[in-house]
Amino acid sequence: MIIGFDTCHLRAQAKSSLTKGESLARDDLVAMEGKVVEILVGGNFRIDVQGGHSVLAHLAGRMRRNRIRVVLGDHVTVAVSPYDPGRGLITYRAK
Repeated sequence: MIIGFDTCHLRAQAKSSLTKGESLARDDLVAMEGKVVEILVGGNFRIDVQGGHSVLAHLAGRMRRNRIRVVLGDHVTVAVSPYDPGRGLITYRAK
C-alpha cells in the first residue's frame, strides 16, 4: 500500500493524452473559404468550398452568442476537421 499517493496527478496525465471521447483542438482544424449555397434545418448550412467540395457546417458558438446571421450567398470561413472533411464549423462571415 502506498501512503500519500497523489491521484490528482494521475488524472491530469490521463486528461492530457488524447482519449477516445476527446475532440480536436481548434488549432488542429483546417480553415477553408466558401460560399453558402443551401440553408438546412437544425442550424446547418451547405457550403461550397474551394476545389469544388461541399461541406455540411453549423455556426460556431461565438457566432451564435453574438447573433451573427448567415444567409444564402454569404462568403464564410469554415473550419474543417482533417479526419472528416465533409463536416465543418462556420467561424467567420465575410462582409
